[in-house]
Amino acid sequence: MAAPTIDPKTIFTPDEWAGLRQRNDWIGLGLVAHAWVLIGLAVALFAWAPNPVTWLIAVMVVGARQLGLAILMHEAAHGGLSTNQKLNDFVGHWLCGAPVGASLYRYRPYHLSHHRNTQQSDDPDLGLAAHFPISKKSYQRKLIRDLTGQTFFKQTLRPLLGFLGAPGRASPEARAAALTFLGSQAVIFVLFAAAGQALAFVTIWLVAQASWYPAVTRLRNIGEHACATPDPNDPWRLARTTHANPIERLLIAPYWVHFHAEHHLWMYIPCYRLEATHALLKQKGLTEQMEIKQGYRQILELATAKQS
Repeated sequence: MAAPTIDPKTIFTPDEWAGLRQRNDWIGLGLVAHAWVLIGLAVALFAWAPNPVTWLIAVMVVGARQLGLAILMHEAAHGGLSTNQKLNDFVGHWLCGAPVGASLYRYRPYHLSHHRNTQQSDDPDLGLAAHFPISKKSYQRKLIRDLTGQTFFKQTLRPLLGFLGAPGRASPEARAAALTFLGSQAVIFVLFAAAGQALAFVTIWLVAQASWYPAVTRLRNIGEHACATPDPNDPWRLARTTHANPIERLLIAPYWVHFHAEHHLWMYIPCYRLEATHALLKQKGLTEQMEIKQGYRQILELATAKQS
């Protein structure tokens, strides 16, 4: 059974809808450049003043922008980075997905199935939220696994080591994933080395990928669908929007990912127009029908509400 939808023409004027749907290559591709520039600036901050505080800031910023790259790959899955489909897919796969171990081409059909079947029995993402709420101790154990690299090892390194140990037995999909990941990491290492920051590739880029990136990815997943009060028959309540302050947008929720209810209502609105979509819905008095929380502290309180 497909998820219910709302015809945007019943909500917005023709001019409003045209503005929300409008895609701009300069903005879409500029967001990718923005992610990589922030990564470079975070590394440069530590190189300029190497100390534990700047290292921690760099790891957190880089890990959040690695999530940002994954989010921009998600945007490419909806064709939102460029109006040129080939350019959209090239940038989404090689500059966004591959550096964080993801593939646009494998992700797109899976993700579009999630949109078609959101909160229905055949939603492929249903399991990500079904076990919440959990206890605080349970979440702390998950957070420790994320921050200490255990999640990264399980999800990324173990499959990679399996491929390297027996490449002949790997499926074509596993072989392509491993080679893409290794190739992208080699290119990133060369870029770090060319900037005189070869060690930072390990101490910042890889540490961020093995710690902060999985931690904020988990929090992002919780924020989008977990502990909501979904009604599979109500399109307004299939996902959650979380208001994020500037620090949360820098370190947890980049590129408007926190406007997730709006994204599920009309998935082909570019991410950089979701905030405007929310403002219009609020102006029309429609946000009261939506699942909205104030910040990720509220999300964590919801997610860890189960008694031990």
